[in-house]
Amino acid sequence: MGKASRRRKGADTGSRPARVEPAPFVARPFEGLPNETDWVAMREILPAATATVRFAKGRAPEGAPDEVTVATVLPMAWPGLHRADGAVLFSTQSGSVSGDASRDLATSLLAAAEAEQGVPVVHTPGSTADSPRLQDLLDTTADFEVTVHNGFEFWVGDSDLDEAAQESLDRANESVIPTVRMAGTRSAYWCRIGERTHIRLVLPDDEDVATDALARLRAAGDDAVGAGTRLLGAFRACGLLVPVWDLDPDKEAADYEDELAEFMERYAAVLGSDTPLTPEERRARSGLLSRQVTLR
Repeated sequence: MGKASRRRKGADTGSRPARVEPAPFVARPFEGLPNETDWVAMREILPAATATVRFAKGRAPEGAPDEVTVATVLPMAWPGLHRADGAVLFSTQSGSVSGDASRDLATSLLAAAEAEQGVPVVHTPGSTADSPRLQDLLDTTADFEVTVHNGFEFWVGDSDLDEAAQESLDRANESVIPTVRMAGTRSAYWCRIGERTHIRLVLPDDEDVATDALARLRAAGDDAVGAGTRLLGAFRACGLLVPVWDLDPDKEAADYEDELAEFMERYAAVLGSDTPLTPEERRARSGLLSRQVTLR
């Protein structure tokens, strides 16, 4: 190889752009945000819900409102939307998927905030190690309160819809699973799926610690939330554990408030115990793990 060829090869190599590292995996992507468990619920188990968040001081893009709406789902699975009335919404269940859901949602948030009014965000670029996280963009001193909706009217606000748009909204509303936020226990949601009813509860502790506690209760026969209920199992979501109970279909969410509060007291009593699991508790744990699935 001649010198000129070697020089050209060296020049080509030097002109290559620096490699952008992908977003690193984060087991608990919403840790550090207020009410981490409700972020997980918005991401994984709620069909139609919203919450309000604020940008941290100086982090809102120019021209964007300080306050924005977090939504479970937006029309056409858009990651974000800057409505004609100026409202900014971003979806927890759409957009790019990397190893860090917080970076993915932050990417959707910024895209929606920077879009022109009346313009949806149809897709977002993949998150990288340089992408900001929600923890970087949001005011983490403000509480995070979820509102569960019966339908998706929050998509349009006070706007009048033409016939075609109303029909589309009606079709989306028909797919919503009836869901009720329980009053006495954070991140506990009653839902009706067909003829069956369930409670899904996002526990606030590391998934392995929570699994041990749940196994202790199961082995002791203390894992129900009232007479006629049954713990079906639990799934892992964003580093947390979500147990699911089968309920009496003739009862409503309010009928289980006291029983669920009592369960949480039993759970707190065994949480973090340094006593080794007994053989019965190990078998209960194995049974729970055998039925677990990991979302995303």
